[in-house]
Amino acid sequence: MNIDLSPEALEFGAQARRAFDAAGGDALVRAAEADPRSREAVAGAVLTDLGAWELTPRTDADSLEAAAALCRSAGYWALPYPVAERLARPEDGDADGLVVVTPHRPAAPLAGIECLWAAVDLDGGRYEVTGAAASGPGFVAALHLTPTGGDGAADLALAVTLPCWTLLGMLDRALDVTVEHVRLRRQFGQPLSGFQGVQFQLTDAEVERAGVDVLAKYALWSAGSGRPEALDDALALRMAALEAAEVVFRVTHQLHGAVGFCDETTLSWLSRYSQPLRRLPLGLSATRELLATRTGRHGLTGLFGTHPELTR
Repeated sequence: MNIDLSPEALEFGAQARRAFDAAGGDALVRAAEADPRSREAVAGAVLTDLGAWELTPRTDADSLEAAAALCRSAGYWALPYPVAERLARPEDGDADGLVVVTPHRPAAPLAGIECLWAAVDLDGGRYEVTGAAASGPGFVAALHLTPTGGDGAADLALAVTLPCWTLLGMLDRALDVTVEHVRLRRQFGQPLSGFQGVQFQLTDAEVERAGVDVLAKYALWSAGSGRPEALDDALALRMAALEAAEVVFRVTHQLHGAVGFCDETTLSWLSRYSQPLRRLPLGLSATRELLATRTGRHGLTGLFGTHPELTR
């Protein structure tokens, strides 16, 4: 088993990152926040030019890896567009995208995007999104759902996994901008990067980010393989990504100081737009509880299990 992305997928992700930079980079999310209705014009055109909607991650292994790389690049620039949700669209039906929701309080960052949306809850219930309330922070809108019947359990693993790749891209960028910040900022006659305390904090954050990197690849492989444990693997990835996000954003905000909360800094925007990914459909505690309930006493198979695919 090789869980690493193919060179072609990595190159597609790199090209996407450069395309987002050329289209405006950090200015894209600022423009979309000023007018959420412009999200399609601001970011959708770039994704269309990249051929994003031609990917079929549910049926093609190469598309699956390319989709993950694209989500990571979108997260790197906090691209104001629900890329992962569009790519997770179900195979059947006419929906342009799929969001995972909780039925008692459904919400998703879909404000300003005029598409046909489907929804699935964590028990596999399927819905059609028939309306959305006014936008809140992070383009989050309360959703009006109509049950459509059928079992959406098979849709869940990919729909949970791909947004974690977007969050991973945000963690990549948060650490990149912080490393650059501590190299340039001087205190007591030397760069902040020269202090051991700073180095230890960055190391802790990088360890968390690197762990999510490995788990994201494994969960993607699991989802693409159609394993019965794929949703458990996706939830384990989500739990790890949320835990890592807490560490990474705490460390990066500490090292930026007060300026890290100002709109003039990239970190502020990354931190703000990571919130919908970190809180919807479930936050960290609820994700832990759901994973514990699902796995019970048997636990996770994981990277070091004994199933045949892992011993090849």
